[in-house]
This record gives sequence, structure tokens and C-alpha cells, in this order.
Amino acid sequence: MNALLALLLLAPLAPPATAVPDVDPARAWNEQALRVVRAERASDADAARTYAMLNAGMYDAVNGIATARGDSRARTPALRDPRGAPARGDQQAAAVAAAHAVLTRLYPGQEASLTERLDADLGRLGAGPRVAAGRAWGESVGRDVHAARQDDGSSPVETQPAGSGPGVFGQAWSGVQYRGMRPFGIADAAPYVGDGPPAPASLDYAAAFAEVRLVGDAAIADAGKSAVYQYWSLPAGTAQPPGEWVKIALAVDRPLPLADEARLFALLGMALADTSIPTVRTKFAFRHWRPQAAIQQADTDGNPYTEPVAGWRARAGSAGSSPEYISGHSSFSGAGAAVLAGFFCADRIPFTLVTDSAPVDPATGQPWRRSFPGFSAAAADAGRSRVDGGLHLSFSNLDGLAMGAGVAAEILAGRLLLKAGPTHTGECPR
Repeated sequence: MNALLALLLLAPLAPPATAVPDVDPARAWNEQALRVVRAERASDADAARTYAMLNAGMYDAVNGIATARGDSRARTPALRDPRGAPARGDQQAAAVAAAHAVLTRLYPGQEASLTERLDADLGRLGAGPRVAAGRAWGESVGRDVHAARQDDGSSPVETQPAGSGPGVFGQAWSGVQYRGMRPFGIADAAPYVGDGPPAPASLDYAAAFAEVRLVGDAAIADAGKSAVYQYWSLPAGTAQPPGEWVKIALAVDRPLPLADEARLFALLGMALADTSIPTVRTKFAFRHWRPQAAIQQADTDGNPYTEPVAGWRARAGSAGSSPEYISGHSSFSGAGAAVLAGFFCADRIPFTLVTDSAPVDPATGQPWRRSFPGFSAAAADAGRSRVDGGLHLSFSNLDGLAMGAGVAAEILAGRLLLKAGPTHTGECPR
């Protein structure tokens, strides 16, 4: 045995090389955004704008590097063009840095937890020029995305004063500036504004009135309806209705490459944010009273088929904080379901969801975990919950679902399209 062989046999074994673990930027940072929205008690429109900006930043960071590498399937940008992107930059580092840059500018009070998350993700990716280049690019994209949405009409906060008279919502409500927000993806919100509720003296109005008077009555015990209402109630302090559609996208068991995942969440975020514009514009324009006032004051509506019930209360336990027409839960759900079905080229993709407001299941002692056969089924359930809760009439639910689906269809048809190959992930229109 020669001296070299002896040294090799006696030397301690070196530890095996380990691969650098990846991060999942879309999942990690959407979950981070959900936590921030809860902590900040953001409104539904504020939350939708947050998800849109976050995911536009991650998408543009990832897509910019793909474009710099000459990827023939790279997509058009959301808010930031790909000029200056490093071809050798790490796309995961770029995505997490962009997400951090957007969220810390939107919510500076959350910077400590956001930076902790960023440091953890970058630590997993390791040091090196590729990660450094990706991080620097992502930070610049995040800054530019945030700058691009300044003065977009989402602030300052505006309030519509309380109204009065038959058929009119009788409270002041804030956040009405969103009716004029600049869209992320649609050309114009005007075509999606609802046509308005049926005339108060009409038979259609009376039919919807009769339905909600019965199914939404707090005095009529129905554990099932009450549980479904609570499941989808999503008040302040939750991820809000748009956030549940982010969670549904995360729950879909269809693994995607980072570029496709970033595109999915960018499309979803844009559709949810843009849906808030005609939703608020419709509420502002029609200022329709909620069922509780409508039923208590039915002797003023001029309809021979409606009768007042002085003590009627909504199953939800509140009268509602904004005008009744149109249902925002329904419009956001219509948009979310349509984007996911359009992207995956299939509606019937089953998933399981625990919402932020899910009641406790007596059988398990845990929040109610529900399974849905597909996206439209969940949207229908969410929209219907507002009628069963006594907060909306059925026409507001149906028109809201249609509104959101229309916004989503325009975005899917014209934004972030692939430059080559199929537009979506399955066999659907190119």
C-alpha cells in the first residue's frame, strides 16, 4: 500500500454534496400577502390591489429574465418591461426580491416580518452571482411596479354620504374612490357596470324580496344556511373575498413551473383588482338599500306584492356596510373562478378549502374544511351565501357573478399572452 492510498483510507469522509433547496416564490409570497392583509385589516378592494401588485411584480421579474435568455415563449409584461433584465439572473431570487419590494412599500409597518421572509428565502438559494443578479433585478422591478401604481385612483379614501328615501342605502360608506381606479388589465370598467336592480314596483323585485325575506331571516333557524354564510362571510381581519381566490389557486393540485405559476397569479390578481372597479362604481351609482331596510320599509316601495316586517333581521347579524347592488363577494368569485377555469382550461378541478371565517365543525372541533368539485361550484356557493345571509337579493348575486366573469374573460383574452405555443395550460382556445 503506497503512502497516498494510506492517507485516503485514513482521511475522514467528506459530507455528500447537497442540492440547494428551491423556494416556491408564488406560494410563499402570496401566503405572506394574505397574512399582511389580515394584519392590516385591509378592505376587499385594497386587498385585491395588493394581490395584483405583488403578483405583477413577481411575474415581471421572472418574465424579464426569461425574455433576456431568449425564451420564445416569454410573455408580454404586466407593468414593467424586461429591459435591463440579467440573462444569468436567478428567477427565484428575482421573484422574492420583487415581492418584498412591493409589499414593504405598500405596508411599511410590516417590513420586519417581510424582510425576515426575504432573508430566509435568499438564504436557501445561497450566495453567488446569479442569485445576486436576480435579487438586484427583482428589487428594481418591485420598485418600478409600486411606482407605476402611484396616483392610480385608489387613494385618498373617499366616502359617499348616507342616502335617504325608499330604495336608497341609508348609511355613509367609504372606499368609493375605487370606482375611478386605473385598471390593471381591462381597457375600461364602464362596460361591466351593472344594469341596476329591477324596478321596486316590478314582479321580479317582489320575487327576489320574497326569497330573501324567507331564507335570510335570522328568526328562522337553519344551521346549514347559517354555517355556509359564516364560511364565506370574510369580514375585516381576514384575507377578504379576493384572498380566498388566491387561496383556492394555491390549493389546486396542478404543479407548475415558476414562469407559469407567476403568470397564473398575475392574471388572477389583475382580474380581482379590476373587478373591484365596476363593483364599487355600480354600488355608487345605484345606491340600493339592503334587504333589512327593504323588508322593514316595504310599505314605501310602491310594490303591491311586498309587505313590511317591522322586526325583520338578516341572518348575517348585520345589515351590510355598503349598498346592496351589486354583491362584491359574487363579483370577486365570478372573476376568480373564470380566471382559474380559463387558465387550466377546465372548471371541474376539485379542491379543498378552509376559509378565514370558517365556523368550527362540531364533528372535528376544527374549522370547517369543505371540498368543491370545481371553481364555478365554489363561486356559486359563495355568491348564494350572501342571499342566505340576508345581505343581498338574488339579482345582485347573479349580476355580480356575471360581472366578474366578464372582467376575467377580457384579461385572459388580451393580457400576458404567450408569444409562442398555447395560451393556457390545456386544450383551450389559443
